[in-house]
Amino acid sequence: MERVRRATHAGSWYTDNSNKLGEDLDTWLRATGLAKSPDVRGVIAPHAGYSYSGRAAAYSFANLDPTNISRVFLLGPSHHYYTPKCALSKATVYKTPLGDLPIDSKVNEELRATGKFELMDLRVDEAEHSMEMHLPYLAKVFHGYPVKIVPILVGALNSENEAMYGQLLAKYVDDPRNFFSVSSDFCHWGSRFKFTHYDQKHGAIHKSIEALDRMGMEIIEIGDPDEFDRYLSEFENTICGRHPISIFLHMLKNCSTKIKINFLRYEQSSQCKNMKDSSVSYASAAAKVDAEELLNKDKDQLLS
Repeated sequence: MERVRRATHAGSWYTDNSNKLGEDLDTWLRATGLAKSPDVRGVIAPHAGYSYSGRAAAYSFANLDPTNISRVFLLGPSHHYYTPKCALSKATVYKTPLGDLPIDSKVNEELRATGKFELMDLRVDEAEHSMEMHLPYLAKVFHGYPVKIVPILVGALNSENEAMYGQLLAKYVDDPRNFFSVSSDFCHWGSRFKFTHYDQKHGAIHKSIEALDRMGMEIIEIGDPDEFDRYLSEFENTICGRHPISIFLHMLKNCSTKIKINFLRYEQSSQCKNMKDSSVSYASAAAKVDAEELLNKDKDQLLS
């Protein structure tokens, strides 16, 4: 029986007009000037309304080469529903204005059989925007290519559970047909977010925010989940997708394929200049098979 997750944020967070949406995404993807690469195996991309973060997100998805990918794992934080675990979808298909994306029921069942995941109610699924904001880009890039998705709602995990889920999912990274779409905005700054960290040595407030974000981005690029955990404990940066990012770092640490994360774009919704201002930061990254690994693979093929 088909169970549909509707595109509940279409018409508000992004246009529900399929022609307009397709044109917007095309424009933003082209504007990046980036080429598709079969070595890109995952992205970290923002999830705000497209008028805020759509352009920044394009820097992640422009790298995606759909040719040999048959499955996309979506990892998004939970904004409205509390769970100390990760949750799988009960839906069989996710709707988007650019076409439907079917759930990979086989992998969903595989994950469910581990006993480590809960199932999220369809109401919870539809209320959450973190994964939905990646769907139009995925539908656009995979147009004409058969692909299935595995949405994973990531709850308020402790560091032990981040490591556990990372180890559990690591084997999927070693299959080059799998792709990983990790959803996160970066610093939410201002009194309305209860976060007003300001280091005056950087100058203006927005420069201090950028310095804090870039510190976190550099740690993510190094690929050390424990160091990322320490950074979050020390500075309390309000990175809403910190748990999905941490799981992804543990996955890359535990898989056999050497994959390197590189950030390609950084933006802020507005430039904070006084303590009454507020902003959200958007950072886009691509996770790519390490050049050294590719070189060794080529050598092995020549020798065999």
